[in-house]
Amino acid sequence: MTKIIALTNQKGGVGKTTSAVNLAASLASLERRVLLVDLDPQGHATMGSGVDKHALDGSVLDVLLGEKRATEVILDCPEAGYALLPGNGDLTAAEVELLDREEGREQGLVKALGEVAGEYDVVLIDCPPSLNMLTVNGLTAADGVLIPLQCEFYALEGLSALLDTVEQIKASVNPGLEIHGILRTMFDGRNSLTRDVSKQLRDYFGDALLKTTIPRNVRVAEAPSHGLPVTKYARFSRGSQAHRVLAKELIRRLSL
Repeated sequence: MTKIIALTNQKGGVGKTTSAVNLAASLASLERRVLLVDLDPQGHATMGSGVDKHALDGSVLDVLLGEKRATEVILDCPEAGYALLPGNGDLTAAEVELLDREEGREQGLVKALGEVAGEYDVVLIDCPPSLNMLTVNGLTAADGVLIPLQCEFYALEGLSALLDTVEQIKASVNPGLEIHGILRTMFDGRNSLTRDVSKQLRDYFGDALLKTTIPRNVRVAEAPSHGLPVTKYARFSRGSQAHRVLAKELIRRLSL
């Protein structure tokens, strides 16, 4: 059964897209059929998968607006090992048009993925770093949410707002939505604030806090400029190994 996971955090710069790309590649390396959906107008997941976001014949925008089917837009990314439903700055138009719709504006991605999800073991949705209508589409389509965050003070404040949004989505359009895990990124266990915030997260969220942490690693930062996940760019780096451990933890946790 396909598992659809939305990666989201309205705070930018927390490693959300990096986590989405490298988790997709890690799951694919463990023989899972993976589709990565780039729902972020920045198009960074598309670029990080080795696809030029400025040269797309079709994107997730066309799918959300019902102008193309997902099968017409999905690209194969052989070097990364997964399939991609690409996105770019055109998605800003989708945000405006979806808001103007009176009915079904949060259901566009649900309908699109309904046609193809069965072909994959895992669908990962890289949501925008904001709580807008694109994010609502992602959360409505998902079975669960993976929340990447840095262990800093403001991360906790933003997390509260995100959890409120998840509860609103559950109450209105997606009652089965769950928190699949909270992922600590850019992690430095030598930092006292990191340790303090980790403890707060563990005390409050318990088992929802993933055991795996993603360390700060220069190879992870370099990989997108080469259009590759770090698992392909620097296979034996700390960042690559951490994402592979993350994939294995989620496979166990979610029976992927």
